[in-house]
Amino acid sequence: MTGNATQNYKPRKHYDVVFPIVNTIILVILMFVTLYPVINTVAISLNDGTDALKGGIGLWPRVFSTKSYVSILQDPAVYQAAWISASKTVITTVLNLFWTGMLAYTLTRKEYVLRKFITTVMVLTMYVNAGLIPNYLLITKTLHLQKSYWVYIIPTMFSCFNMIVLRTYIAGLPEALVESARIDGAGDIRIYWQIIFPLCKPVLATVALFVAVGSWNSWFDTHLYNASKANLHSLQYLLKMKLATTNQSANAAQSSVDALANTASSKTTPVTIRCAITVISTVPILVVYPFLQKYFVTGMVLGSVKG
Repeated sequence: MTGNATQNYKPRKHYDVVFPIVNTIILVILMFVTLYPVINTVAISLNDGTDALKGGIGLWPRVFSTKSYVSILQDPAVYQAAWISASKTVITTVLNLFWTGMLAYTLTRKEYVLRKFITTVMVLTMYVNAGLIPNYLLITKTLHLQKSYWVYIIPTMFSCFNMIVLRTYIAGLPEALVESARIDGAGDIRIYWQIIFPLCKPVLATVALFVAVGSWNSWFDTHLYNASKANLHSLQYLLKMKLATTNQSANAAQSSVDALANTASSKTTPVTIRCAITVISTVPILVVYPFLQKYFVTGMVLGSVKG
């Protein structure tokens, strides 16, 4: 009996040793494949512009230079645009969680007779969309939000997809919590803010990250509604315009020897400017993400199980 147990144990022990090694090797390879483009972008952004045109830059800048960052950050408009992007991201995220969360809780209440109808109508908007032109006419002709800061806030205060995510999560919470609170005399508002809301931290963090990333990376709304208002330009839109200007300067330089010399002496090229813009745009999200990572992972796992 002991001999049979020993024979059966050896293959299992061999498997327990091999699998972690293979798994670790695969994860290390995936990590390198994922991180290499990021590190390479940072390296190019910190490289001399004219040298970067030769290519072949790997994980470290060949000729170190911060001219690309200086060229971008020396413009005062960048800081105004950064303030616009940061403020609208914070306000949009808070309002989106506020309205979407309260509506999601309402639509989980069985005593609310219109919950199925309202849910169906909202889900239909995800499949049947009028398109860009009717949306543009609504914002400019009906709501008159063009050339104003509110065009960044009002159209983004609610998301049907986020509502469904929150609704699914709230529906999975024990109904006994709500029933016991009602027995103690608590109303719906008090139940939501003191019981449901604290329990929804994981999924709220997940939704908050989705909304914040979307708002921070948004530039097309500025292009449509606030292109003529320099003080309302978002950071993404301003950086995009800077990249376009740099590309135009580089194209013009190709037709003039003097201009080409000036471009070379500036030590910035569209290649390094593009990478520097990418880094500047990404850093704020990378700074915020570690604080939400624990809740984000938990929210994704719970949502996948309950969904």
